[in-house]
Amino acid sequence: MAKKKISNYRKDAKSLILEVKESEELLAFLLKAMSNRSRNSVKSILARGQVTVDDHIETQYNYKLRPGQTVTILKNKAAIKQNVLIGMNILYEDEDIIVINKEAGLLSIATDKEKKQTALHQLMEYVKRENPENRVFVVHRLDKDTSGVMMFAKSEQVKRKLQDNWKEVVKERTYAALVEGRVTKQKGYITSWLRETKTHMMYSSQTPNDGLHAKTRYKLIQGNEDFSLLEVELETGRKNQIRVHMQDLGHPVVGDKKYGSKKHQAIGRLGLHAKILAFKHPTTNKTMSFKADVPASFFSKSK
Repeated sequence: MAKKKISNYRKDAKSLILEVKESEELLAFLLKAMSNRSRNSVKSILARGQVTVDDHIETQYNYKLRPGQTVTILKNKAAIKQNVLIGMNILYEDEDIIVINKEAGLLSIATDKEKKQTALHQLMEYVKRENPENRVFVVHRLDKDTSGVMMFAKSEQVKRKLQDNWKEVVKERTYAALVEGRVTKQKGYITSWLRETKTHMMYSSQTPNDGLHAKTRYKLIQGNEDFSLLEVELETGRKNQIRVHMQDLGHPVVGDKKYGSKKHQAIGRLGLHAKILAFKHPTTNKTMSFKADVPASFFSKSK
């Protein structure tokens, strides 16, 4: 949504949208913005994932806001009951599939700590409104802190068909990656065998067949001394593939502390976005392509 310059806030049917005027912590900002609510009430709104800063869900009370950022607050529980999907929007839906644009900060599926605030759970609730027998199934995943295009199946049969033929079905998976430092090569190709440690860290091996073969192509979009914006295309879809390969390149993804990032707070999120997903429809065989716009912060940091 475009920002209006009339005042420092505006409302729509479901959200309160505010512009940050000075540096301060998110909770303090929200307490002032929602002065009619108790501290616990505001904390609950944060914890439920109802607050977005620029292009990502933020749940940390002490997140440092900067002037010029936009804070969007999904109004209340009533808004959620009005079929609002938190942290995502539906790009396409038919009898077989649902394609969404997921925000950074939203889990794809449940974890031990979080069961309900996930893309899968919300979509399950969404399809059940039409028919309690309806279901949604995970086809592939995006990391919690990665935003962008993601697809779900609406039946076990479609899920299996997509997963069993994933290499043939998927025609393009393109990401935008904001990485640290100046990437000097205009384009490149990275290949390795990925392995996983007992602590769930992925790492590259150059020994043939020592792990899962991973292939990544990249090209430079723009960059400066501190940051580079890359377009990254996956030839294989391994766990944390882009993150490990960018570390191997010597240019870790911004905000990716797990894989070597030194600039954790540069954009307040992980610098990885699933930009394009193109695939053959499981029933019609028609090739479909979906795009989610690259976050503005990726461009502004790498100018």
